[in-house]
Amino acid sequence: MPLPTSDERLLLLHNPRCSKSRAAKALLEERGVAFEERRYLDEPLARDELSDLAERLGLPAREWVRTGDEAWQQTGVAADADDAAVLDALAGHPSLLQRPILVRGRRAAVGRPLERILELLD
Repeated sequence: MPLPTSDERLLLLHNPRCSKSRAAKALLEERGVAFEERRYLDEPLARDELSDLAERLGLPAREWVRTGDEAWQQTGVAADADDAAVLDALAGHPSLLQRPILVRGRRAAVGRPLERILELLD
């Protein structure tokens, strides 16, 4: 499932094992918001999608990667690595993607805190 290209479509990058991700899904459902779900561990984002997502988030890649995970340490990416190296690591290790992330058209938000995804609903 590709990233949305219009504001009419919402896509939740979701990991059902993550409590924050489950909470984001529940929040959208409680509000009656129509959205699609992409389980990014089952359908990982390709490297070009990750670059596109970086633009939509407007954040350095390091800010939406789980650098505290052991898997991050195993990537060998240096602390001062550029976005390209971080995105390459994410492409090879989708579990390192911070979650949840809601995408709407050309905008996206990391749901930490959860209220950040609500900003995309306006």
